[in-house]
Amino acid sequence: MSALSEFRRDLVIAVIFFTRIPLRYRGEIGPAELSRALRCLPLVGLLVGSIAALAGFLAYSLGAPALLAALIAVAASILATGCFHEDGLTDVADGFGGAFERQRKLEIMKDSRTGSYGAAALILSIAIRAAAIAPLIEAGAAWLLLPAAHALARAVIPGLMATTPQASATGLASYHEPPRGAVLWSALGGGALAALLLAGLPAGLWLILAAFLSTLCLRWLALRQIQGYTGDVLGASEQLAEMAVLATAAALLA
Repeated sequence: MSALSEFRRDLVIAVIFFTRIPLRYRGEIGPAELSRALRCLPLVGLLVGSIAALAGFLAYSLGAPALLAALIAVAASILATGCFHEDGLTDVADGFGGAFERQRKLEIMKDSRTGSYGAAALILSIAIRAAAIAPLIEAGAAWLLLPAAHALARAVIPGLMATTPQASATGLASYHEPPRGAVLWSALGGGALAALLLAGLPAGLWLILAAFLSTLCLRWLALRQIQGYTGDVLGASEQLAEMAVLATAAALLA
């Protein structure tokens, strides 16, 4: 199989697994295939971010206020991913906030029910993202900065996986093999390149720093709370990085 065919295969797997966009894939998607497809996460982010930017632009063009258009943009990204990362954020908030013992935290994170901590985290996530996106829409910058934010927010996931032990032998995270060097650097490099091309200098560097710091903070917290990462922690890392990058972009515009 040629390098281009392998890349196309990995991109299809990444889109299937991380979004609700209906694509067909012939063959089994095992841990090795899924881990290799992580290199395409920045492209998945560009796709989701573009969908969100288009929805926000259309709403704003039809006369919706900027904040309402921003909420529609966030809703579009949620629909595109099926609340994939939001679910991780709510589970992490419930688990980390709802118990003192490590094992009990992990049990709460596996519970499909959403508690008060999770609900608050989800509300804050939507509110912060919408508040940050509104000025980007008004400035006509959402077309560039939303895809950049989504690309960066997903690019940090393999880095978190590569530098942090797994907290549980079961669950979604255990289905991945640890990302190899080529996959890791492809994802990180792809996200950084997207930010630099779409946001320019020096703004792109600030966005990269925001994504890096938010992930570093979550890694520290996850190690203290459950001694590693789970699939929910990976989802939460995307949400925190997305919020951090969008808030930074809005601050730079201001």
